[in-house]
Amino acid sequence: MFDPSLLGRMTFAHAEPSQDPLPPGRHALHIADERDAILYVPAGLGSDPVPLLVMFHGAGGFPEKVLPFIEPHADAHGFLVLAPHSTFPTWDIVIGGNGPDLEKLQQALVAVSACYRIRRDRLAFAGFSDGASYALSIGITNGDIASHVIAFSGGFMSVFMQEGSPKVFIAHGLVDEQLPVQTSGRPNAAKLRAAGYDVEYVEFNGTHAIQPPIVAEAIRFFLT
Repeated sequence: MFDPSLLGRMTFAHAEPSQDPLPPGRHALHIADERDAILYVPAGLGSDPVPLLVMFHGAGGFPEKVLPFIEPHADAHGFLVLAPHSTFPTWDIVIGGNGPDLEKLQQALVAVSACYRIRRDRLAFAGFSDGASYALSIGITNGDIASHVIAFSGGFMSVFMQEGSPKVFIAHGLVDEQLPVQTSGRPNAAKLRAAGYDVEYVEFNGTHAIQPPIVAEAIRFFLT
């Protein structure tokens, strides 16, 4: 029987928490001996379902490199941030197809849902550069799980199956020296709009980097 995970399909299902919530701060999830995922918990969360933003780092990156861009917004608006760490220097789908990173992502989501009820309508897959390509690919493939997909300067999409209808935010720099907007941001947005997705597309006068004002726009998109 064919394994749908080879096409990027996930089996994660929401469940009632079975463990106590974690204290505020960063927490390793212990799903891997090395290159573990980190969960950031803001102060003041209650018992109501909470939004979750999953943030995928860029090639050669790591969770601690992208978390500082998102954590202040999590503190201000009360949502969880999950930052996985790719098994290899970049995400498996960039190297050769879905594999260990998809499995680790599912394990991380299960670990988070063991402590928190996650809002089904506020679960975002987001990322920068290769992480944005990963978010687009996995998010569109699993739009029945991800309610929102956020791509900061992503390069491509690898989508073999489309499920659900997540809302999509794509931002790209006009002078991106690594992934030119003409061959990445613009065609990605056009393809998704042609396929019927609700896409908010933003271009900014900048290079291949995470821009704090654009992050703020993406958080607004995610929460409203």
